[in-house]
Amino acid sequence: MERKEDELVDGSTLRGPILPSFGYPEKELSIPEVDEKGQGQGQEPPHEALFLVLAYLPLLELLSMSAVCRSLRDAVEKDVLVWLHIIVEKPLNIMFSDELMLKLTSRANGRLRTLALIGCTKITDHGLLQVIEKNPHINKLYLPACTALTPEGIVRAVKTLTEHYQALKSVRINGIYNLTKEHLETLSSYLQMNPAKIEAWKPELCFFHDHRNFSVLRIEESNRPIDVEICPRCNEVRTIFDCPRETCKKKREKAKTECRGCYFCIPRCEECGKCIEVEEPGEVVCADVLCSDCWLQLPKCNFCNRPYCSQHANPQLTSPGSTGFICAVCHVNFIGDSPCDSVESQIAG
Repeated sequence: MERKEDELVDGSTLRGPILPSFGYPEKELSIPEVDEKGQGQGQEPPHEALFLVLAYLPLLELLSMSAVCRSLRDAVEKDVLVWLHIIVEKPLNIMFSDELMLKLTSRANGRLRTLALIGCTKITDHGLLQVIEKNPHINKLYLPACTALTPEGIVRAVKTLTEHYQALKSVRINGIYNLTKEHLETLSSYLQMNPAKIEAWKPELCFFHDHRNFSVLRIEESNRPIDVEICPRCNEVRTIFDCPRETCKKKREKAKTECRGCYFCIPRCEECGKCIEVEEPGEVVCADVLCSDCWLQLPKCNFCNRPYCSQHANPQLTSPGSTGFICAVCHVNFIGDSPCDSVESQIAG
């Protein structure tokens, strides 16, 4: 994997599987040969408009673009503006390591503004601090579900960013293990929030179904400096969700006791974010929870009459001569082979 990461960053070759197959046959991503003039054999130079969109491409597409031809590779590697905002999401986050992070962030030449690592479980405290020390002007630090990081490591990173510069505006750390009230207060003080007002601070509404569909661009519109707070029910430091259910809205408007808390205290519908009442949950193929309204609206498996939530709808297989589908569990129980085997046979056929 180390050799593959070097190839990915250098942009000189992208041959070989760079993404996990998730049970499907691994496919190699090859590029055209580059001649002495810097373009693929028999190809015209890239249109000038391509160079204008480089700064707006997701990271994986940007790295792939650097493998098209030498002129695009040089533009990607040498243009600092392309690397001011580094956002690592699926599927690249699975292989994203400290070494790869250091190589990519170094292309910003110390001018990095946004570092968003979404679910990058290989990133360590040491690697993060190295990047922070070389890029003191970061104003957005997003580290949700980076489970190898520790609260102490994040505190050191935030402290380093705020010691000499006050550019850091927001931190996203939901999913980091062992966060405590003391860690939250320390981070808040570094972000120039008044610690005495943390308990009384009323954040903007946050709904569970929006949070699960994580979008860095959407989160940037939020004015919340930190995405976690103390749950009013269990006193743990977690992301706290509001309820879009009409009855709960009325309670909130009348300042009555509202159903507000973390997901562990108040189970919520995967589709709409409403709190789940005791008699509501219906059987679902995946492990998520649905309210009765969403359960009725979603398509069901032809065999077990259970739906998938939208997030896990990919494993379903269409049934010949039917408008419905067969879930992965029923496909194994009644047909005998796995969904992956069926997909492979369809591709081969």
